This record gives sequence, structure tokens and C-alpha cells, in this order.
Amino acid sequence: MNIVFFNHKGGVSKTTTTFHLGWMLAERGSRVLVVDADPQCNLTSLIMQDGFDEYYTEDATKHLNIKDGVSSAFDGKPTPIEQIDCYNVPRNPNLFLLPGHPNLTELEPTLSFAQSAPGAFSTMQNLPGAFYALISKTKDYLNIDYVLIDLNPGLSAINQNLFSISDIFIIPTNPDPFSLMAISTLSKVLPRWFRAANEWKNTFQNSTYPFPDKNPKLGGVIIQRYNIRKGKPATPFRNTMNEILNEVRNGLVPALTSAGMTYPLAIYQQAEMGDNYSLGEIPDFQSLQQQSQLHGVPVYALEENEMGFGGVVLDQMVEKKNQFFARFTELALKIEYLKLNG
Repeated sequence: MNIVFFNHKGGVSKTTTTFHLGWMLAERGSRVLVVDADPQCNLTSLIMQDGFDEYYTEDATKHLNIKDGVSSAFDGKPTPIEQIDCYNVPRNPNLFLLPGHPNLTELEPTLSFAQSAPGAFSTMQNLPGAFYALISKTKDYLNIDYVLIDLNPGLSAINQNLFSISDIFIIPTNPDPFSLMAISTLSKVLPRWFRAANEWKNTFQNSTYPFPDKNPKLGGVIIQRYNIRKGKPATPFRNTMNEILNEVRNGLVPALTSAGMTYPLAIYQQAEMGDNYSLGEIPDFQSLQQQSQLHGVPVYALEENEMGFGGVVLDQMVEKKNQFFARFTELALKIEYLKLNG
């Protein structure tokens, strides 16, 4: 199953969610590939830590990334796209990373032209299916169960392409007015992308790298980075969270359903998402966030000696860690249900 995390609004923890959910699915026994499709390479740097710079300068690894993986198609070379020998994430043998590249946006103009004017040049026929070919070959090579794709914020051609080759899409949000506006925009953009992808299936079906026959479905919305008061989201956050879920239920979902981009309501209900399509609510990591980034593991995978505190503070952090473990376990269970029943 290919899962893409997308919201054209920045700062909604797409990278953090990709990493935490991917790690949890892998910890539960699935083989997981996380794909860094953001030129900022935050997911790659988070996972590789001090080895990040070296990875892009060493001859053995500097070409093992998403950009170089599709370069033969974009450069018009006769060599075929091949699988990537991906980075195996330390402390989680079931988790693999297809690293990003800071120059990925160099491919943007060519891909945009190929997707918007498909009959213009025959040499561009292979470009729309190139990313899918790379990911599929790598997935088969590593015997992957889940592919989680982290996109950058924006409505770019690469984002549109990677969104369109997914099986489900997850929309991370924050409880703020800009996330509410973003949901409204996605109600218009995503059905348009879906219609374009349906055209590409036919236009590029005879290419060396055919565009896949995919039908991305809403996997749910995640609201995160809010503060807790007396065990519940603080009132200002809760009010905005309710507004976002109402916009999802009354605006986004009807638009997606009309386009054929949702499961039957019963599937969401059986996955315990109810009628608000919420995969989960994740409060702010607070002091655990810094330690998570320092050690390159999710907040719920931190060891006590990695938390940087002792005594009562340590006890409180361990309690929060366990709470996050429970929340991401619930998230993983819902995704596993969608994979089996969606």
C-alpha cells in the first residue's frame, strides 16, 4: 500500500507523522519504506543524523536517492530505472528510507510540461510514470508492505504525481485558521488532480514506464500540535479542531466522494474514525520533541537515558512517551484495517 501525506500548508508535521507512523507500522511487523520527496530533506536528515552530509558525498551512496533514481528517464538515457538499495533505519530493521535530494525541484519544469502537454514530445512519455517505476521496483526488491511518502508543502507537479500514484492519502493539519483554509482549497484541488490522473492512465499506458491505474482514497485527517489542559485540548484549540472536522465532513468529504475518492462511510466507522474522518489527534510533543530529533527515533521509542532528565521530570516524560505510544498504535491499527478492508 502506498500512503502519501499531503497538505499544501506548511508546518503541519507531515515529516514527523510520516516518521512516527512508519516506525510504528514497522515495529508491529510490517516492512515499511519511507520516501523523502521534500527537497528540504528533513526526513532524511532526521533519520541519518550525523551521517547525512557524508551520505551525499560518498561515492557508494551519493546516487542512492529519489532524484538520481529517476534521472535516467529525465535525462533521456537508455539505461532503465532500477531499484534503490535503501538506507536501513537504525534500531528498526523493518524500516527503510528512500532518501530525498535538495535538487529534486530541478525535475519540476520538465515533469510539469510532460503532464500538462502529454502529446508535445514523445521523449517525455516516460516521465509521468518514472517515480512510480522507481518506488515499485524498490518496494518489490525490499519486499515492502507499506510505502509512506512525505511531500513538501505546495501544489507542484511532483506532488501531484506522487499523490496520484498513492492508494490512500492522509491530510495532517494543525488547529489554526490556515489549516481550515487549506482544507477548503483541497476540496477543489484534489478532485482536479484525480481527473488528470485518470487521463494519464490512458495517455501514458504504452510508455516504458506506464502511469499506474491508481485510485487514491482519503485515509483520514490528523490534527496535531495542540496543548492539553486537564487531559483535553485547551479550549481555543478544541474550537478550531471542531471547525476543521466540520469542514472535512461537510466540505472536503462530499467533494471527494463525488470524485470517487473516499471509501464507503461504513469502512471509516469500522476503522473507528466515525463520521468525522479523523485518524487521530496528536498533542504537542513538547520536551520530547527535541530529544526525538537529537536521537533520530520517535518520541515513543526514546530510552530513559535519552530523555535528558531524571527524577520527577523523567517520570512525567515516560508517562507522556507511553501516551504517544498508545496514540500511534491506534493510528497504525486504523491504517492496517484500511489495508485489509478498504
